[in-house]
Amino acid sequence: MLKHYFSILEGEESPFFLRAKSVPAPSDYKSLPLRELLLLHRKLQKRLEKREEEDEFVEPSLLDVKVEISLRLLKNCCFCERRCGVDRTEGELGFCKVSDHSRYASEFLHMGEEPELIPSHTIFFTGCTFRCVYCQNWDIAMHPETGREAEPSYLARIIRLRKLEGAKNVNFVGGNPDPNLHTILQIGSELEVSIPLIWNSNMYTSSEAMELLEGFIDLYLGDFRYGNDECAQKYSSVENYFSIVSRNFKLAYERADVILRHLVLPGHLQCCTEPIMRWVSENIPQVYFNLMFQYYPSYRASLYPSLNRRLIDSEKRDALELAQNYGINIGSL
Repeated sequence: MLKHYFSILEGEESPFFLRAKSVPAPSDYKSLPLRELLLLHRKLQKRLEKREEEDEFVEPSLLDVKVEISLRLLKNCCFCERRCGVDRTEGELGFCKVSDHSRYASEFLHMGEEPELIPSHTIFFTGCTFRCVYCQNWDIAMHPETGREAEPSYLARIIRLRKLEGAKNVNFVGGNPDPNLHTILQIGSELEVSIPLIWNSNMYTSSEAMELLEGFIDLYLGDFRYGNDECAQKYSSVENYFSIVSRNFKLAYERADVILRHLVLPGHLQCCTEPIMRWVSENIPQVYFNLMFQYYPSYRASLYPSLNRRLIDSEKRDALELAQNYGINIGSL
């Protein structure tokens, strides 16, 4: 597991974003209409797949094309599968309420992630595409106007400094990174140090965004919360959850390294935990599965009696037994 990630740490491979910088793009790429630009991206992406390492950086590059596409998509935003279609460049706001200028609440060396990731340089963007009633980061997830502006060149300099301080990776989180795709790609275009990039997401990412993340993100650190659409709608106000999130985990599994996080919710072993484990065993059986037991009632969980408690010991034991029955490779914080 995490073969590509560890190869970067050991200096045996380069992160994808550096490789993308060595794939040349036509000098007139910005003049192309979006449809042709997307076709160009796919063509250049195939060239990237044939490269094991980066050559010298070129300008413009495949990464520049990714940035340009993301900026165009802001005009009819489809970074997540809510597909609000608002023109964020004109001040219109969609469900997440994130403007075209990303903001972040904090950045620091996080020591509380999976053992393989720490110290992890986490950048907490504000705003989120979900409305989880038990959100533990509700203060930044529900208030995208807070924090400071995420200026790409400045954050690229901070990333370089954090690596000198011992950071093993850059962890784009929130809130949720999805509404900030354009900014994160621009950060990558400003960055030249070899460090793995992590997409720490609820995985409700759109197919267009997943295409841009291919050949850019080295490790997906994704939440798989619900085993059915009813629970997702009730507790996170999201539709068509299972098909979209499972699709994205499958794509991520094919393209990069993946850590799948499943936060066990009280009373949701049969409706959520077991269906997720069954799907994982049938579709992405070798994934790193982090079975998480640290749920506690937060934000508006007190309004939902079934969620207004912590897990009991028998639920933890039953979840571990399910994982064993389905042959799941589990880790637990």
